Amino acid sequence: METNTEEKILIAAREIFSQRGFAGTRMQEIADRAGINKGLLHYYFKTKETLFKAVFKEAFLQISRKLNEVLSSERPVMEKVESIVDEYLDLLLANPNLPGFIVNELHTNTEAFIAEIMSMSERPDPSLLIMQLHLDSQAGKIRQVDPFHTVLNILSMCVFPFIARPMLQSMVHLDDATYLHLMRQRKAAIKDFIRHAIQSPDQSAMS
Repeated sequence: METNTEEKILIAAREIFSQRGFAGTRMQEIADRAGINKGLLHYYFKTKETLFKAVFKEAFLQISRKLNEVLSSERPVMEKVESIVDEYLDLLLANPNLPGFIVNELHTNTEAFIAEIMSMSERPDPSLLIMQLHLDSQAGKIRQVDPFHTVLNILSMCVFPFIARPMLQSMVHLDDATYLHLMRQRKAAIKDFIRHAIQSPDQSAMS
């Protein structure tokens, strides 16, 4: 019974946070969506911030498992990059307010937030992709690229449009539906950019 109720709360919270953002979400609305009273909601999650952190942790662990499965595989580096972009953007599209929450926590609660992330047994290990990029670069399978900056570029191209979303939408006059549609299209754009950035000269000539 308890697990069922808590799961209902997390499902409702995830939906409403993704629609309204942290500031626009009300605990009463989450309780109504979950089909419980507000008192019971506060029994499980005392504050809205506690509930949002639970939604974040759930999403973080979910993406960590998927990314680590990709990172630890024997697949070619570009296949890994494509899977990482797909998984990461799927997470962000389902939870578009997570990047803003993470940035806020890193600025206002830095040490505690980092300690919480590092305490999780399942967290992405980008060093595996960095090492593969380094080895492939040395072997001539891809261009001579800086593996750290390549991984940083992949992550930045995925997350920045979600962090800067309000500003970008205002600057180019896009409504929410159009912007999210562009983010879904962004998967192919990022993959194409990285492919051309790392492929060897011989591969470039063939493409």
